[in-house]
Amino acid sequence: MTQRYDAPGWGARVFNAAIRRLAEAGISIQGSTALRVRGRVSGRSQAVVVNLLTADGRAYLVSPRGNTQWARNVRAAGEVELGPPRRPISHTVVEVEDKAKPDLLRRYLRRWYWQVKTHVGGLTPTSGPAELARVAPSIPVFELLN
Repeated sequence: MTQRYDAPGWGARVFNAAIRRLAEAGISIQGSTALRVRGRVSGRSQAVVVNLLTADGRAYLVSPRGNTQWARNVRAAGEVELGPPRRPISHTVVEVEDKAKPDLLRRYLRRWYWQVKTHVGGLTPTSGPAELARVAPSIPVFELLN
């Protein structure tokens, strides 16, 4: 996996924190969901907001900014909690192989490109298969198993 990480600036962190609080209250903005994962160093629950992609009856977490802290924590923990803190749903996760990512990334971009366009490795909803395959290793994707 390529180790790209497009760190959010101050404004993005403030905006994401506000959207996370709404998601934790059960209010979804365009598919946003509260995610909690055990920190790989601290062991404490870390919370972020993510867009939950559903494709062919399966659910996926996509980290468009690359190898983020939450993606590294998910990789290490192998499980996450989604939804409001009062009613979390636990999921086991597995990382999707690079060869399976292009179709999922295309679907993700069709839905959320307007949110992620400046930090998704230069991809657009019209990116071709070769470009998607080239950037796919730098974008962690996890499938929720249960």
